[in-house]
Amino acid sequence: MPGRRRPAAPSRRPLAALTLVLLLALLAGCGGAGDALPESASAPAPAEGPAAAAVGAAGSPFWVDPRSEAARQVAAWEAQGRYDDAQVLRRIADRPLALWVPGDPGPGVRRAAAAARAAGKVLVLAAHNLPRRACGRQPAGGARDARAYRSWTAALAAAVGDARALVVLEPGALAQAVDGCTGPEGPTGRYRLLAEAVDRLKENRNTRVYLDAGGPDRVADPRRLAEPLRTSGLARADGFALNVSGFRPDAAVRAYGAALSAAADGAHFVLDTGRNGEGPPPAGGPQASCNPPGRALGAPPTTDTGDPLVDAFLWVARPGLSDGPCRGGPQAGHWWPEYALGLARRSRE
Repeated sequence: MPGRRRPAAPSRRPLAALTLVLLLALLAGCGGAGDALPESASAPAPAEGPAAAAVGAAGSPFWVDPRSEAARQVAAWEAQGRYDDAQVLRRIADRPLALWVPGDPGPGVRRAAAAARAAGKVLVLAAHNLPRRACGRQPAGGARDARAYRSWTAALAAAVGDARALVVLEPGALAQAVDGCTGPEGPTGRYRLLAEAVDRLKENRNTRVYLDAGGPDRVADPRRLAEPLRTSGLARADGFALNVSGFRPDAAVRAYGAALSAAADGAHFVLDTGRNGEGPPPAGGPQASCNPPGRALGAPPTTDTGDPLVDAFLWVARPGLSDGPCRGGPQAGHWWPEYALGLARRSRE
């Protein structure tokens, strides 16, 4: 994983560059809804053929969860004789997905951290438990108040421990604040909680933190996000994240990120490419981004981005989870195997 620092701290750049080289060298040597997904299903066997070659060529340092929804679906379909569909779905199952942490970070995060540590890989997490995190939209939830959120952040950091981890911190939080949706604590209170979360997570020496900054479909002018990012602890984080759960193509998100970086002291960023392979849906309206048809997987997760400002492509929003009960989908966050299959089948990588 990259360890770059922005120009505001030039004295750290040589050390960060050395850390990046050493880490990547080490990692290179380490070796619902719909159909039922039994928890007891064994991990799928390694893929063979072109799909496996594509996964291997990605060179991702991130951990792949053998118990993900997609992996269990592969096992279920193979048991049913749907071998062709199972092989296509491996384009999701065999790639690293972010583990979302919307509640108790205990057993699930500890299990994943231990597995990632044993594999010599980096665990990707999406921390998503800020009070009033959905601004009245579904799925609702989040910590009860600021005190509960501080306790939750401490528990998350403890569960990660010394495992190498990359945390995308609170998807949607900053864009909501810029839009005026924060709850009784107001923007200042939200920024304070985010900054405290950055500090607590960064106490773990192997944890990297990227503050979610939305993207071009959330806040049109990226300069509006620069000061909220600074107030939320950007100087002590490793950068910001863009396009989480979004469909904007890489080029558009990179341009947006470069503009935001220029306004935010040269900060680096990561991109969610999980569902942007065909770009955004052509139709507008309030449900345009809710399970849009015809979409595809984007660039596989990797740190080899070809852009000095982009630290990684990630699949933060797990491909195949529903955006909500629209277009025949299940509730938000529930696995939708046929939609996942469509994303994988249209993938170009």
